[in-house]
Order: sequence, then structure tokens, then C-alpha cells
Amino acid sequence: MKKPLLLGVVASFFFAFTFILNRSMNLSGGHFLWSASLRYIFMLPMLVLMLAPKKQTGAVYASIKKDPVFWLLYSTIGFGFFYFFVTLASVFGESWLVAALWQLTIVCGMLLTPLFGMPLPKKPLFFSVLIIVGVFLLQIENATTVRIAGSIMALLSILIAAFSYPLGNRKMMEKVGEELTTIQRVFGMTVMSMPFWLIVSLVAWSQAGLPSPGQLTQSFFVALFSGVIATVLFFQATDLVKKNPVQLGVIEATQCGEVIFTFLIGVLVLKDPAPQTIGIIGLVLIIVGMILCAMAGEGEE
Repeated sequence: MKKPLLLGVVASFFFAFTFILNRSMNLSGGHFLWSASLRYIFMLPMLVLMLAPKKQTGAVYASIKKDPVFWLLYSTIGFGFFYFFVTLASVFGESWLVAALWQLTIVCGMLLTPLFGMPLPKKPLFFSVLIIVGVFLLQIENATTVRIAGSIMALLSILIAAFSYPLGNRKMMEKVGEELTTIQRVFGMTVMSMPFWLIVSLVAWSQAGLPSPGQLTQSFFVALFSGVIATVLFFQATDLVKKNPVQLGVIEATQCGEVIFTFLIGVLVLKDPAPQTIGIIGLVLIIVGMILCAMAGEGEE
């Protein structure tokens, strides 16, 4: 359990760049549709460079050919809907708000377990709720600066994303089993989400023209850090525990580290105000919740 837990935490660090850079692009005038689609457009050649020299793309295409409709559906849900709505949320809220709300995926992921014929992991679910409480305490001191309407829109967007990501990931793991490696599965889902992203790109072009050089650069780093490095690490972690729904929920819970990393980067690099007493209490609850959640998972191995 230690290795997948570590992979999950490291992945959460690289995932944090999603919230920082998406908000940065939004504030600089970049259209959110370009921010969303460019990540996966940049990811595709990166993944090809990783797999093509090892001649590993053929197995992916063979798997897709067996059931293209399944691949298209769950790639669009797991990558398309997920990131579209995460990026949309950045229009309505600060990076810290989006990162905090995204922790709803911890609970959403666990609530999906009955769909796969497994019981709800009650103990980790309880401690995941503790994490959520800590997340909202961390943000409560900033609540007065956020418009209510925008906050509701951000919440609704994240709720859709929070169910889409684990659903797409788990369905694809269930489908391919040991047939494909983690990177191959990410590549396949990226390829099969391209129709969705090409449509999004066309809409972005019709509404805002071509993206600026700054948005292209930042989107490239989102693709590299979050789309490739973080996604591969996280999928590797979930692969290691995919037969244990409790531990799978624990790994998904490591994403709460994104909130901590987003705050640290914001304070140290972007000079955001540091959290005060309530925020510190929230941080402590998040850390304690992660530890208790991991212990609950270990106890049910």
C-alpha cells in the first residue's frame, strides 16, 4: 500500500498545476475552451513519443478496435467531461476554490463502488468526509470574496467532473484489465477523447479566435505536468490496488494533497495571502483525514 499511496501524493503535486495555470490563463483573457482542449491536444504527441519507440501503440489500437463505442464513451466521460468542467470551474472561482471543490471526487469515487458490484467502503468514506470538512474550513476565510452565483456554478461544474473522472477511469480499468499498461490506457483514452476535443476546439475558435502564445505555453505545461506526469502516476497507483475497492478509494483520497500544494505554490510563487487560524485548522484536518483514511484502508487489506 505504501507505493501506491506515495504515487498518489506525488501525482497530486503535479495535478495542482492544473488549478494554478487554468486560473492564470483565465485571468489573462484566455478562453476556457482553449485551456481545456489544448491540454489533450498537447498530450497526444507526448504520449506517442513515449510509446512509439517501444512499439506499444499497436496493442492500444487493437483493444480499441474490439469495442470502439465503449472506448469512445468512457474516454469522453473520463477525460472529456472531466476536464471540460474542471476548466469551466476556473472561470467562476479562484484556483484555491476549484482545488478545494475538486476534493468532492474523493466521496464521489467511493459512492461509485456499488456500480461495480462492491459495497460502500464505510470507514474510508467517513474519513473522506472529514477531509472535505477540512477543505471547506481552509477556504471559509475567503468565502466573502467569492460571488454566490459564481460559487454555485463552480460547485455544479466540479460535481459533474468529480463523478466523470473516477467513472471513466474505473470503467476502462475493468475493460482492459491486464491487457494494457497504464500509459497505454492513458494514450488510448486520449486518442478516443479527441473527437470531443476537436469539437470543443472548433467552438473555441469560432468564439475567441486562435489562442495566444501565452495560453499555448501554459497549456503545454498543464499537459506535461498534469496530463502526462500526474495522470500516469495516478493511474499507476490505482492499477496497483484496483482489486481492492477500499484501497482504491484511499488512493483517490490522496488528491486532497492538491489543495495543500495549490496553497503553497500560491503563497510562495503567486504571493497569495497565507491561510489564517481557520485555514490552518483546515489543513490539519486534511492531513489527519488522509492518515486516518489510509489506516482504514490498510486495516481492510
